[in-house]
Amino acid sequence: MDRSKVSANEGSETVGTETAGSDFLQLDIGRAPAGGRTDWLADRLREAIADGTLAVGSRLPASRVLAAELRVSRGLVTEAYQRLAETGQVHGRGRAGTVVVAAPVTGRRPPSGPARSAVPDPADPFSTRKWGALVDALRAAPGRIDLSPGAPDLAAFPRTAWLQAERRVLAELTPADFGYGNPQGTPALREAIVGWLALNRGIRADPDEVVVVAGVAQALGLLAQVLRAEGVRRVAVEDPGSLGTRRQLEHGGMRILPVPVDGGGIDTAALAAGPAQAVVLTPAHQFPTGVVLDGERRRELLGWAAAGGVVIEDDYDAEHRYDRAPVPALRALLPEAVCYTGSVSKLLAPALRLGWLLVPPRRLDAVIEAKRYADLGNPVLAQLVLARLMASGELERHLRFVRRRHRARRDAMLRAIAAELPGARVHGAAAGLHLMVTFEGAGEGTDGQGAGLDDAALAAAALDLGVKAHPLSWHRVTPGPAGLVLGYAAGSVGEIEEGVAVIGTALRGLRG
Repeated sequence: MDRSKVSANEGSETVGTETAGSDFLQLDIGRAPAGGRTDWLADRLREAIADGTLAVGSRLPASRVLAAELRVSRGLVTEAYQRLAETGQVHGRGRAGTVVVAAPVTGRRPPSGPARSAVPDPADPFSTRKWGALVDALRAAPGRIDLSPGAPDLAAFPRTAWLQAERRVLAELTPADFGYGNPQGTPALREAIVGWLALNRGIRADPDEVVVVAGVAQALGLLAQVLRAEGVRRVAVEDPGSLGTRRQLEHGGMRILPVPVDGGGIDTAALAAGPAQAVVLTPAHQFPTGVVLDGERRRELLGWAAAGGVVIEDDYDAEHRYDRAPVPALRALLPEAVCYTGSVSKLLAPALRLGWLLVPPRRLDAVIEAKRYADLGNPVLAQLVLARLMASGELERHLRFVRRRHRARRDAMLRAIAAELPGARVHGAAAGLHLMVTFEGAGEGTDGQGAGLDDAALAAAALDLGVKAHPLSWHRVTPGPAGLVLGYAAGSVGEIEEGVAVIGTALRGLRG
């Protein structure tokens, strides 16, 4: 390129006398010195590449577009790009545009945010005591096989049915439907949820009682906000119970009171004897033990609720059962006292962030108000697609399909545990998407340590060998037997068998 020709035109690059700028890098041509605009633009691009604003792989605007925005000649922009190409920082790829291909080693901005030592190390998530980030750190850790609990068979997500439903929904939407929706949720989805719960959980409700939420986590956060405004501060939780539930409630300003769980579910006598004003529990399939709240304790719990206690029922995976009859929801027995929440995270995928919260009338307006100020409501399109899947029967067909796959994977994990973990005791095999495993001879001790076995050390040793699992101590408040919580729904039979075998190797290594 003949640079002398460009330089000769430097004084006539703008169209008219008004300067202009571009959203790209917030470029303002008015800041360029007269007669040096090409140098100025090239320098701005170099700086953006050096400090990481333009990362490797970033695409520069087409020269014609940037020239029009800056109101300069296209030749000026082309020349600036050419100078960076000559130093190897960008490369023209024809119709694909001009792309950043290299950045200088020096000159980068220091990383923003917390120091690396302030966040859990994904390579060793068991080294931190920052409990709120434990699960995130384990998810980010490299591993060949993931036996963490909480995920369904994600490979079975009904992509074809979802796409077909989405096309039909889009074809029917009016322009007004793309505006802000009702923070309580679309009427179509609330009606579909009511039908789904009536058929699958025996719950009779009105669509006006339903609030669509971004999963059970948001439901707990909204309830914590509303209850705190009423003066409720002390919330009982199952022990062992979900680490995520405890952290969500604590983040919402609640004081957590652990209540023991045994073969009959949560100890309702201990609950009634304590100072708790509310309780969060998983009565249909207790996490992580898998026990069902028995009939006598259900009656005692409902009596406690009728006397003024607040019951929050987390029905997180009640659809997944294999060897037992369905268990009725507490909400079906005492709707005026039970806040009921569930989601499609264990049925379709957690990434959808779609769930529901049924609230007794006295708290409904407050919950809707909290939801409004949280996010103005869930995305409308995904709500309408889910509503169509529910109403059309596609979601029911999907449930029957994944039940068969989950059962086969559960059976594979049971066989593998029997073969590779002698002396292990399995809990909660009749339903759900995970198993709790405790080890004979591993008595009670602090943080899952007992009889020489530390379950966090066992999980760490398994991770070193490429397998992810939750130590049972993560889900305890008070000391108890050492164990693991193992998810089986998301992996293939071969992965499950190999993963349990690796845990067996890790266990033998710890026991010498």
